[in-house]
Amino acid sequence: MKLLLTSGGVTNRSIRDALVELLGKPISGSRALCIPTAQWGHPMCGPASVREFVTGEPSSLGWESAGVLELTALPSIGEERWVPWVREADVLLVDGGDASYLCHWIRRSGLSEVMSSLPETVWVGVSAGSMVMTPRIGDDFVEWPSAPDDRTLGVVDFSIFPHLDHELMPENTMVEAERWAADIAGPAYAIDDQTAIKVTDGTVEVISEGKWKAFPA
Repeated sequence: MKLLLTSGGVTNRSIRDALVELLGKPISGSRALCIPTAQWGHPMCGPASVREFVTGEPSSLGWESAGVLELTALPSIGEERWVPWVREADVLLVDGGDASYLCHWIRRSGLSEVMSSLPETVWVGVSAGSMVMTPRIGDDFVEWPSAPDDRTLGVVDFSIFPHLDHELMPENTMVEAERWAADIAGPAYAIDDQTAIKVTDGTVEVISEGKWKAFPA
């Protein structure tokens, strides 16, 4: 898969241009599936925030079509139904919430086994939707009580501290990001909501109109 790992979504022209480059065609000619699953695992999220995600950014970007893929439903309907939906999509828009919960359902649903066969599909992560692709998220970001630890999918080899200096998250300072990175003990990035990390064929590129910092291993 091609990855566009964001903190706050497609928030500026630079990130939008990176998305179009990954797609290889206009957004208006691309099909998206929205995955809100991570929200159910976070105590600050619920039906209203899920509705806001589904009716917000996906609609505003101007996709040819945008549907919803709820991972918790997939084991009960069978792969013969949902795998074609995923294969037909150009983009998976994966929202934030709890990355541990999302990781569990990516595996439990079977999506993790399908992902490796989607080389041209673009994964656009928002917050936890980005963090889930990393090896670890750090204990500070685990909210789901049933999470066994802070390990996630490990599709990329770096971790992500999102929402740097966000006005509604005063605890997400650079000082806290540096402390978090020391605990992670691996390569990591702190990114704000105007920043994204693009990953194609193992090449990592930071796209930013805001603030970010790389932490070496």
